[in-house]
Amino acid sequence: MAQATAPPRPLPRPGGGVTDAAPAVRRRRRSTALSAHVFLAPWLIGAVVLTLGPMLASLYLSFTDYDLFSRPNWVGLANYRYMLADDRFLTSVGVTLKFVLIGAPLKLAAALAVALLLNRARRGVGLYRAAFYAPSLLGASVSVALVWRSLFATGGLTDRSLAFFGLEIGGLTDNPDYALYPLIMLTVWQFGAPMVIFLAGLKQIPKELYEASSIDGASRIRTFFSITLPMLTPVLFFNLVMEIIHSFQSFTSAFVVSNGTGGPSDSTLFYSLYLYQQAFTNFHMGYASAMAWVLLAVIALVTFLVFRSSRMWVFYGQEEAS
Repeated sequence: MAQATAPPRPLPRPGGGVTDAAPAVRRRRRSTALSAHVFLAPWLIGAVVLTLGPMLASLYLSFTDYDLFSRPNWVGLANYRYMLADDRFLTSVGVTLKFVLIGAPLKLAAALAVALLLNRARRGVGLYRAAFYAPSLLGASVSVALVWRSLFATGGLTDRSLAFFGLEIGGLTDNPDYALYPLIMLTVWQFGAPMVIFLAGLKQIPKELYEASSIDGASRIRTFFSITLPMLTPVLFFNLVMEIIHSFQSFTSAFVVSNGTGGPSDSTLFYSLYLYQQAFTNFHMGYASAMAWVLLAVIALVTFLVFRSSRMWVFYGQEEAS
């Protein structure tokens, strides 16, 4: 039986008698709430001024013809209709989808493979983990993209190495058939962040499962597909969502490697790069705003589909008990 809560005990007055404790409790709660709002105020102001406000402004501009130098002219859905007739827009969509569909899975596969190698206790494993994670610290920096361009340009290290083996294909970044692949290799090379998350997930797998599989005589491959991979699916799901979002937003590497053109022959024209060209090169800010909202809608749709599909392949340990 639930025990009845006793009313607040009266507080003694300095001159004798007692006083009710409820007003003091209410004042303390108001003071705590005020302190919380004061600490949250900078974040709330920043969210409204720097995020929500510009988003609403760009939504309005997406329905206008705006060039940054004159007043916006309302054109309705003209910007969105023009996308279907814009050949470079459709090219950027195709390039970006190819980059996402190839780069994200390869990056996660590399991260998982290295995480499995580094999960075992051995001498110097901490140093190896730091070394593999280091490229992710550089991020999508201009310096890394410049080095990457020099490696794969005509006369670069890769070109000379391929020529040594008799493969005269020129610089990869100068060939429309291969220019996208160095950018894919760059994003795969920076697999450190998902690798660390995979390592954390591997540490959470109960060792009793591996001991049972060893007693049953299961091979390493069978153990991986029957125990490791199913138990890692929540972590894999998180990494997949994050990498898809990151891949759709890739910009710096394509901008630097192609000198801001998306070349050669628009083979590296990422969606975000074409959006940048429309906004800050052609000053079609209204059209660029419409492109930004289409990108947001596509990322939201893809993320929603991944979440929906997770019911079929993401395994949570407590599901078996329920």
